[in-house]
Amino acid sequence: KMGNFYPLATKIIELVEANEFPMPDPARTLSSFIDAKGKGIEEDSQSGGGAYDYTAAYKAQMKALAKEFTVKGKCLFHPVRFMLSGEMSGQDVTKQLSLLSMACQPESALDREAVGVVSFDERITRLKSFLETVPEEFRTKKGKEDLKKEAAKEDEKPATKSVSQTSSANVVDPKDTYEGPPITALDIRVGRINKVWEHEEADKLFCEEIDVGEDEPRQIASGLKPYLKTEDLEGRLCLVLCNLKTRKLVGFPSHGMVLCASNSDHTEVRLVSPPVDAVVGERITIPDFDFEGEEADPFKENKIGKKKIFEKLAPHLVTNRYGIPEFLGRPFMTSGGVCTSPISEGSVS
Repeated sequence: KMGNFYPLATKIIELVEANEFPMPDPARTLSSFIDAKGKGIEEDSQSGGGAYDYTAAYKAQMKALAKEFTVKGKCLFHPVRFMLSGEMSGQDVTKQLSLLSMACQPESALDREAVGVVSFDERITRLKSFLETVPEEFRTKKGKEDLKKEAAKEDEKPATKSVSQTSSANVVDPKDTYEGPPITALDIRVGRINKVWEHEEADKLFCEEIDVGEDEPRQIASGLKPYLKTEDLEGRLCLVLCNLKTRKLVGFPSHGMVLCASNSDHTEVRLVSPPVDAVVGERITIPDFDFEGEEADPFKENKIGKKKIFEKLAPHLVTNRYGIPEFLGRPFMTSGGVCTSPISEGSVS
């Protein structure tokens, strides 16, 4: 909400890619745990000594970030800890990254894949992917005056809304009044875009080869060329509506649809992104809807088209103020967590 995470993460990625972010010395990975005399380091203020002191270098970098972004305390350390370790608590970040360095050394006996160790480089790759999904309103640091204005806007909202939010008797669940097709009719899966190229005859179309967990990748055409570049798509995880009949788009046989979020006037269109831990081919689920029962199987491709199932569901597929895609107020879910997009309060199609 304060907007510290995005600019800090962007700066750290910049430093890492320039090889300027302090990292553990591979020859002295225990320097964050043992001082120059061989005694255990218990306090963050203690030093490991040596020509290159990783802990001291890390602290110096944090001070530089604090000065550059005028942040301090938890507003600095909490987001940095989360972006580098994926956790909000635990050992000092320097100790965690030192252990990670040891685990990722070639001579390590640890089976990294079996125990789920994520290398530092992979963490940075995942962080970059996550930043692409952060809504614009959270990409800029907000000062006290900005936060006060937001709080004032909340206070100015009609009292009836706050009353309805605090009184469960007055809250109307959109699911209770919904009368359209079941959301389980759609076979939305996690896909990975392996290849992207421009359609030879259509100005607005990209052609994509997408792995959706089947024996062969699917070929899909998407009208994303006015909004995205090939590098924005290639290698990315995405959501694919799979139970659509193959149809030719300017001669290209397209089997499926890549789901995107767009703003109200359709001037901005971005991919809806599954979390980086999502499994290619897994089906998207929605909380409070049964995706495992006998009636949860997705509709056949013919029925989806003839009954215009997607067209009837589409008005209820939206993104909330945080860019999270929803159906009737419930998020799109994967085994790796919630899907996201950088478009807030938009539509999904």
